[in-house]
Amino acid sequence: MVETLFEDIFRVDQLDPDGKKFDKVNRIEARSDQFDMYMQLDVNTEVYPMHVGDKFMMVLASTLNLDGTPDSGFFTPGGRKSLADKFEYVMHGKLYRISEEGSGANVKADIYVSFGGLLMLLRGDPAIAAKFELDQRLFILMRKVDKA
Repeated sequence: MVETLFEDIFRVDQLDPDGKKFDKVNRIEARSDQFDMYMQLDVNTEVYPMHVGDKFMMVLASTLNLDGTPDSGFFTPGGRKSLADKFEYVMHGKLYRISEEGSGANVKADIYVSFGGLLMLLRGDPAIAAKFELDQRLFILMRKVDKA
């Protein structure tokens, strides 16, 4: 069974907070329900349109193999089932920076991942950041859930 590194449901609060930079990409700002994580994520909206108020499940995993075996790094076409089958939008990237800000009870960890130039910042509880390591290869998987 594949073990995910992080999963939560997020709500899109804002699109392009610093203005629109690219035609087919939006930077979304979202906050998660369960862990109160803040996220900025660049999304290819030509492939996966996002709107303010959308709720989506987001998962970070180190492999798409359902048995949890490491990913080979190569696409192998065929009828094999994978974690990606349960999601609408999947990207592969690399964690390039982890940092902490604040002090005492107000410490927040920042995780930065690049998905082929589409960037993600995930900010929140340092205990969650402890599951990640620098230069780790990650998959982000997303699917929209009903608005509640």
